[in-house]
Amino acid sequence: MKENLRRAAGSLLVVGLGGAELTNLERAWLKLVRPAGIILFRRNIEDARQTRALLDEAAGLCAPQNFRCVDVEGGTVDRLRDALAPMPSAQAVALAALRLGWEMRSPTLSQRTRKDGAPSLSKALEHPTELAYEQGELIARGVKAFGFNTTLAPVLDLALPASAAVLVTRAAAATAAGVVEYARPFLAGLARHGVVGCGKHFPGLGGGALDSHLDTPAIRRNLSDLWREDLAPYRELRNDLPMVMVSHAAYPDTPGKDRPASVSPYWITIVLRKRIGYRGIVFSDDLEMGGILKFMPIEEAAVTAIWAGMDLLEICHSPELTLRAYEALVAEGERSAAFGKLLLARAGQTARRRAKLFAGGVPGALSARQFEALRARILRFGEAVEKAQSEAEAQLA
Repeated sequence: MKENLRRAAGSLLVVGLGGAELTNLERAWLKLVRPAGIILFRRNIEDARQTRALLDEAAGLCAPQNFRCVDVEGGTVDRLRDALAPMPSAQAVALAALRLGWEMRSPTLSQRTRKDGAPSLSKALEHPTELAYEQGELIARGVKAFGFNTTLAPVLDLALPASAAVLVTRAAAATAAGVVEYARPFLAGLARHGVVGCGKHFPGLGGGALDSHLDTPAIRRNLSDLWREDLAPYRELRNDLPMVMVSHAAYPDTPGKDRPASVSPYWITIVLRKRIGYRGIVFSDDLEMGGILKFMPIEEAAVTAIWAGMDLLEICHSPELTLRAYEALVAEGERSAAFGKLLLARAGQTARRRAKLFAGGVPGALSARQFEALRARILRFGEAVEKAQSEAEAQLA
């Protein structure tokens, strides 16, 4: 039974690594924990060949059909910008689409695809709603070239004045309709190439002035406003989102009170699962962030998040914090029969979801010629978006 609990606890973690190669210490704790997957950052990524080798070795020490995650939103959050090419931000793509939308009415996506199902770059620039599809497609091809199967994008937060200094260009639009108009084709572009996307940061950071990497934002928006605006993208896209990331923000003017959403049964189970009806994977923001660690220690956060309904816990860097969270889950499973039962059930459920998401196996490597062609295409896309964005900003001024 204890071995089953240990296996279950590890399979609910997605973990980070220290550098571009595995250390002996990392090999040892990965073999012990056998997490659900790996997340890499710029500190881990030198080039495609090195990244694929690192992912292959680390994934071999994880649970089967594991996550290979990276943050590629575009703009300021783009872990492949140095190793591949810079991708424009969500806001830049949305503004460029706005500029093109003034000139023509866009037909439906299904009416303007190539024979292979993907719109050409020229078509994307002719029809504004395809810009986000093209971005999703290019990001998917880029992350696959490095051996990833998941990108933690798109951002579904609203670009409100309160969060402008924190989110900057990460949020596509100030309205729910604008966010959905961007995110739906973006997710379709990812899905076209078999890459898993993740909507974030539920229930919404648009009204927050603090960075949850450092503190717990207390977002003073009432439930009515959140439901009508911040939560609308999750309601509209619930069937398009393979994963939803839950933030460490608190919402004091709602029944969630001062508890961060990432450890709140109200937000995860009642709102996301029951009221919205979301059936995909619920994924925590990094449990190393100040937004949660200033509220409770990581041991308590890990256990409380699982009780609250979380499927996967993300810990992005520290082996010590990873092992503390892992051992806390095991210890609570041994102490509480109810939690042990929940841990085993949650592990089985997420394993089935992983198997479905990653049935296609590991994406193959590109040849040098294919890689350079992809780089050139991303650069051309970025230049076209920048031009249309500049024209839109000039007209809005």
